Amino acid sequence: MKLSGPFRQIVTLDHLPLKGKLRDENLEIITNGGILTENGQILEVGNYDFIKQKFPQSEIDLVENQQIAIPAFVDAHTHICFGGGRANDFAMRNSGKSYLEIAESGGGIWSSVLHTRAASGGELTDGILKRVRFLLKQGITTIEIKSGYGLNVDEELKMLRAIKKAQTKTDATLVPTCLAAHLKPKDFEGSSQDYLNYIIEEILPKVKAEKLANRVDIFVEKSAFQQEESKEFLLKAKELGFQITVHADQFTSGSSRIAVEVGAKSADHLEASIDADIEFLANSETVAIALPGASLGLGEPFCPARKILDNGGILAIASDWNPGSAPMGQLVTQASILATYQKLSTAEVLAALTFRAAYALDLHDRGILAKGKKADFAIYETDNFQNILYNQGSLIPSKVYINGKSVL
Repeated sequence: MKLSGPFRQIVTLDHLPLKGKLRDENLEIITNGGILTENGQILEVGNYDFIKQKFPQSEIDLVENQQIAIPAFVDAHTHICFGGGRANDFAMRNSGKSYLEIAESGGGIWSSVLHTRAASGGELTDGILKRVRFLLKQGITTIEIKSGYGLNVDEELKMLRAIKKAQTKTDATLVPTCLAAHLKPKDFEGSSQDYLNYIIEEILPKVKAEKLANRVDIFVEKSAFQQEESKEFLLKAKELGFQITVHADQFTSGSSRIAVEVGAKSADHLEASIDADIEFLANSETVAIALPGASLGLGEPFCPARKILDNGGILAIASDWNPGSAPMGQLVTQASILATYQKLSTAEVLAALTFRAAYALDLHDRGILAKGKKADFAIYETDNFQNILYNQGSLIPSKVYINGKSVL
């Protein structure tokens, strides 16, 4: 057993609802707190002196100076397995070029596909681990990672194997998702429907056989896959035993409804969602994942996070870190900016980065500091937890714990 503390504040995020809006007054804040851990789990959270007296044999992890503790963050949507970069895309967008013009000039997703195909599996693994370390420094210990820059059997498997290999080299939890349905590759002969059938018949059975991922994603958009063919694809993927998530309502509305109809764990993006979509989504168990990094990278509106919460929905916030539309990778910065524009309370943002994000990944053992939960937490040298969002990402953790052990 190990007792970490004393903390000026522990923000447990315990006893909060999964759905709907939250007020900061709802937060459980323990002063002079301690966190007792053993075998990767939390045994007790409470008054430091009381726990120390109750468990006198526990090892002491003495925390010096004023520190606060919160659950470690969960980044539930990233594309951090990729080769190359797309700085020219960003420059062209800012000079007024359209998405189509950028794609026609050799940029866009297809550019990342070519770079990723050219990279070896080892190079992809090294890139993942570099980016995971960057996220760990922000207090993020659970990271979803998509494929989707391979777009054929061999290359999609290469990406997913690289993610699996990276998992053996980090204490962070990596959650792989097969996004072979990112767009129809230029070198595929056949229709979009033919390509989706190819994924179902050729790619997903191999993913399942090698246990490379149990989640499937699709980009539903006019420039990618249409709504009806996407719904059919998702239902087939679900029949194969995969959990479902959807890139929905990024530029046009309506696809978030499909996410709900097929029982997707999450609908991600939602920048173009209209009020009817929001209400439909909020009345379901599908998590709405806001990706403010994409809005900042593309100069597009933010996900209507306030409306989602006010309608009783489940809101998570993720970085969408990718080489094209969201290259920042600064989750807390993005969430802080989204909070400013959408008027989100600190409680709502912290919930969206922790247990609500974990729920989107079907992980129910983390995101809350309570007995029996996974002992992943971050501590900050500050006297007030509100300073985390107030400093918009510039205040970084002094230590990050995974399974009760300091990894940074």
